[in-house]
Amino acid sequence: MDEYVASARSHWGPRFTANGVPAADFERVLDGLDSWDDWCAAWSASAAGHERLAEEALEQGRTRSAGSHFGTASIEYHFAKFVFVRHPDEMRAAHASAVRCLDAALPYLDPPGERVEIGFDGATIYGILRRPARAERPPVVIMVPGLDSTKEELRATEDLFLERGIATFSVDGPGQGEAEYTLPIRPDWEVPGRAVVDALVQRDDVDADRIGVWGVSLGGYYAPRFASGDDRIKACISLCGPYSFGENWDALPALTRETFVVRSGATDEEDGRAKALTLTMAGRTEQLRCPMLVVAGKKDRLIPWQQAERLHLETEGTSEFLLLENGNHGCANVLAEHRYRAADWMAARLGAKA
Repeated sequence: MDEYVASARSHWGPRFTANGVPAADFERVLDGLDSWDDWCAAWSASAAGHERLAEEALEQGRTRSAGSHFGTASIEYHFAKFVFVRHPDEMRAAHASAVRCLDAALPYLDPPGERVEIGFDGATIYGILRRPARAERPPVVIMVPGLDSTKEELRATEDLFLERGIATFSVDGPGQGEAEYTLPIRPDWEVPGRAVVDALVQRDDVDADRIGVWGVSLGGYYAPRFASGDDRIKACISLCGPYSFGENWDALPALTRETFVVRSGATDEEDGRAKALTLTMAGRTEQLRCPMLVVAGKKDRLIPWQQAERLHLETEGTSEFLLLENGNHGCANVLAEHRYRAADWMAARLGAKA
């Protein structure tokens, strides 16, 4: 097993299974993988098996099963591409399959989803809106993925908000998912965030006066940065986000640095470091006025928990800090200690009714 495959297994194992990859698939694919160059093909082959099951179920009229199979195919295609930036054509093909399978699943999810397009900066931002059953104008939480995650990865977390009466809008922002090919990573997430809120405000099936934002990993930076520039955000959750992404550059896994270089439009690693240093909450925390829950793991090897603590200390009057002793990056290894609590916290702040 080469160092990249070993690194992916070490850093991201719990994340895969927490977000929808069957544990048996994870073990089977990783056990048969020796070279990083084979990563995307191996995961795409596994995903294709689930896609075939989905198509078979759909032909037989078993739509609920079809939605589940398409959803599993989508998440496995997503993880085929998530940091596979060395082979862009192969990565992009897997990504197209992830999007295709999620789109196929949307009518059969419970509750179903709607694909939404938002014009931004001469390009398009894509999101998925899901609304709780029998809710006329529910509050809505904007869900922001990280450096290597996308809207296709967020369904397991969406379901917890939906169960509590909150609509979810999972979005690919600049440098993420469907937007990563046309819009590079940018530090001022309050700008694309504003375009997302503007689109939600125009709808009559969500409550524009009760909007929250949730973000994980680099999205855990984007979410508070977004909230600091738009007072229409009424509550914010930051999960394992950096205060200053560039401060930890040298300690990041090589895969993470390479991915940031590509998705930020940097010319090389040193330019990537310089761009990473622009992603900072310095000078922004005094503008964060909404309630905020900051979650971090003490065993996070990508983003030191002290960065989350700094965000909390600079917003102590309005924020709560949940530090999990055994939490890794994203705290996917200790889900029970934060996912339900975070969903309850957001529901209380937005006045949601299950």
